[in-house]
Amino acid sequence: MSVAPSQSRFRVILLGSDEITLPLFESVHASKNIEVVAVYTQPDRPAGRGQEIKSNPVAAWAKEKGLKLLQPERLAEIDAQQLKDLRIDLGVVMAYGQILKDDFLAATRLGFINFHGSLLPALRGATPVESALALGFISTGISVQHVVRKLDAGPIYASSELTILADEGRAALRQRLGQCAADLSNNFLGKILNQEITPLAQDESLVTYTRRLDRQDATLDFRANALEIVGRVRALEGWPGSTFPLGDLSIKVGSASLLVEEHSMAPGTVAQSDKHGLKVACGNGFCLFTTLQRPGGRMLPVGEFLAGCPITQGTVIESLSMLPLVSSQPFPRVKKS
Repeated sequence: MSVAPSQSRFRVILLGSDEITLPLFESVHASKNIEVVAVYTQPDRPAGRGQEIKSNPVAAWAKEKGLKLLQPERLAEIDAQQLKDLRIDLGVVMAYGQILKDDFLAATRLGFINFHGSLLPALRGATPVESALALGFISTGISVQHVVRKLDAGPIYASSELTILADEGRAALRQRLGQCAADLSNNFLGKILNQEITPLAQDESLVTYTRRLDRQDATLDFRANALEIVGRVRALEGWPGSTFPLGDLSIKVGSASLLVEEHSMAPGTVAQSDKHGLKVACGNGFCLFTTLQRPGGRMLPVGEFLAGCPITQGTVIESLSMLPLVSSQPFPRVKKS
């Protein structure tokens, strides 16, 4: 067993690059028995239409708090040595975006814990929040796991389940999961630091994997059932969004709801087109699109959109294949171009 530190406070580093981590990091930083020694996050990158170099939300938060900020492009041997020099007790990770190698994992006294956005072993990988929505899960949550080299495979210290609310989209669910992570930290981080709880191994027979999103994931396949279509729209809101072709245009869907009605229409057939919504037949049931956007325009209520871009009843919208977001096997790694 590791020997407890002689200092009055535990020395902790934080690793994250996404806004979802901020409630957790605020919670850790506010803990009286913890000193946040440094924050690791991704380098500043171009963002927005103007491609201006900007800090991510975690970097901006660390600067605001006056914390030591480290932004290596890729973690290397020198980073592991630097971590040893900092005499860290524990690393706290959430949505960092880099693989932690063995030398880095071994450079702290108690290793690393990761706050993962699913109830492991389900939905390991990069997009657990989006995948839970896309698959129509009724609940999801946060798992606190000990980090090992295998993807999200470490034993579990604690978890907390959240019911996914009706009509809840990606942004709202991420916000609630971020707070859930903070609550878990408040309840369990001290016990982990004091080695008062032992993590339990995951059931490998129940593992599923997610993958990174791609621009091509915006396509909609109306041959699928309406529940799946609506789930994808809610899961992929923001980027890459969800789109369907209309002539030479690609129309973006802002919001959608499910209509459970039997029909014999061809998938993609527009059954209703008015201020109440664009009702499109799916393989089973209908989806009702209530906000739409044309290229270069703003997201509009469907009535305003149709006034400038008519879509007549009886139009058949082309279906484009949707690649699966979840698998029972790890997805092949895609090299960044």
